[in-house]
Amino acid sequence: MRIQICAVGRLRQGPEADLIRDYLGRFERIGRGCGFRGVTIVEVETKKTGGPMSEAKLLINAVPAGALIVALDERGQTIESPEFAGKLAKWRDGGQQDVAFIIGGADGLSRAVRQQADLVLSLGAMVWPHMLVRVMLAEQLYRAASILAGTPYHRA
Repeated sequence: MRIQICAVGRLRQGPEADLIRDYLGRFERIGRGCGFRGVTIVEVETKKTGGPMSEAKLLINAVPAGALIVALDERGQTIESPEFAGKLAKWRDGGQQDVAFIIGGADGLSRAVRQQADLVLSLGAMVWPHMLVRVMLAEQLYRAASILAGTPYHRA
């Protein structure tokens, strides 16, 4: 199963980019043995005044045809890491070829994107900067692969 992260904005060099590279590298090493074929990041850029409505079309267009869509949004459901790992495994085992995680810009996702999503997830009750959401998602992908592989990284 291929994973794509569709996100608004360009990630510049710095600590966030370093963390994302590190966690996605770890995910790809462990994930190969769990049936995951890597992560692709697609960044979309809109004019500063565009907002969630103009971002929506670009984000949806970035999603591969037939992909399961997971929108990351503060209004989504919260789940624990083992449940997240279980969802990835269920999708993989069910023959899902592509899963696209969508991360909006500073103003979040439009209702249209949330309605098209197969799952709307929140990374907690607090609102997070969209660039940190990428880091947190990358870590959770690595954690999920670690859970599925039976490594000791997740100690819950």
